[in-house]
Amino acid sequence: MDRRKFLKNSSLTLTGIAASKLLWGQESIFSLKPELIGTRPNILFIMTDQQFADAMSNTGNKDLKTPAMDYIASNGMKFEKGYCPTPLCVPSRSSMFTGMYPHEINVPINNMKAQWDTKQYPYMGKIMAEAGYDTGYVGKWHLPALPEDINTHGFEYIKYAKDNRIDALVDGACRDFMMKEREKPFMLVSSFVNPHDICQWARGDEMLNDHLGDPPAPKDCPDLPENFEIPELEPDILRLMQTYTPSTYPTSQWNKDKWRQYRWAYFRLIEIVDARIQKVLDALKESGQEENTIIIFTSDHGDGHGAHRWNQKQVLYEESARVPLMVSWKGHTQGGSVNNKEVVSSGIDLIPSMCDIAGIAVPVYMKGASFMDLALGREDNSWRKYTVIETEFCQSKKTFDIKGRCVRTENFKYMVYDKGDLQEQLFDMVNDKGEMHNLAYKSGYQKQLRRHRKYLNEWMKETKDNFRLPF
Repeated sequence: MDRRKFLKNSSLTLTGIAASKLLWGQESIFSLKPELIGTRPNILFIMTDQQFADAMSNTGNKDLKTPAMDYIASNGMKFEKGYCPTPLCVPSRSSMFTGMYPHEINVPINNMKAQWDTKQYPYMGKIMAEAGYDTGYVGKWHLPALPEDINTHGFEYIKYAKDNRIDALVDGACRDFMMKEREKPFMLVSSFVNPHDICQWARGDEMLNDHLGDPPAPKDCPDLPENFEIPELEPDILRLMQTYTPSTYPTSQWNKDKWRQYRWAYFRLIEIVDARIQKVLDALKESGQEENTIIIFTSDHGDGHGAHRWNQKQVLYEESARVPLMVSWKGHTQGGSVNNKEVVSSGIDLIPSMCDIAGIAVPVYMKGASFMDLALGREDNSWRKYTVIETEFCQSKKTFDIKGRCVRTENFKYMVYDKGDLQEQLFDMVNDKGEMHNLAYKSGYQKQLRRHRKYLNEWMKETKDNFRLPF
């Protein structure tokens, strides 16, 4: 595809990002269907907060029903190995909305002040607006930029950009945005708080968005997960953090009955937010734009919800780090398809995928890749061998200076922390999906251990990460 022809047909202008910062890609998703050039699809990016990947009924989970999320899955592809960049709100969202790793932009914890040059590394809204998209953001914010500073974040339509007490307002504002008459395609972020209110439920605090009432008797609540118990040879620093921060982890002395009620509350919050997502999907249909809109659905991070006796996040176990990641483009993506091979990041791969949809090249400083080829069923033999997840334990804006890194390959998962006696974990994710048997100290797995250490070393050099390795 000729660059000038594309620019002419799509009326694309790059006004704010210097052309020298972009390298024109050889092809985009439009190479599949040339007739789509000039009618670029809209992007509806739906995001929940603190939702584990398997907390949807389309994953076979019998403890909840999520018809809206199931609808997205039924019309698109679900990535089984979708991981957040870090299991904590602000750094994860900062990564998602810049395409950079948290340590690269110096946002390792919930610090609400931007730590990077936003002209050098612009926000998603800025990139997409300058690619010719009408940009909107509705709902939970939790980004280190002022919502009213549109010149910085680039979202021209912005409503209810607060951290809490806004879920009931999100679908209406999204509907208003999608119903507008426009000549340009739109990119809309629909961001919900829940199931994050599970944090308040665990502490016994007032719920911020939805009131659940008293839980049923434990016998009528979901069963405990198979990996409920603490795994063997676990790094000691994890339980130290759990004990040291009872306001974050008030669960260390809970009995099994309390954990079952916690799981009930968590799944009910997801059902409530699913009903609100349904209203957003209904508005998209009403606008007449459903078949010309790519839907991307994910969450900023997960929640322990009882696995390994853990609630909340920050730890690198699957329940905190693996998130739902689905891409649906009705009539183009194969409905109900599942990618269970490639490891995809909801952080660094998100903006490159949107650039692919917009028909522009990925900014050269980004290390992620577009997952749109995978979503459309095209094989990508060049896809990365692994992704890396970061963490830094904190309480609000106070860091404990305890960091961790995780390397997820196709079949194994390696985790390492920079403090404590036992610091490393290695799990066989084919035969031990619940992460119960730490192989890092088993003689038969030293080759795999060295391989994953090597990958982490490579990544640290590439991203200039100063994480302290224990080996």
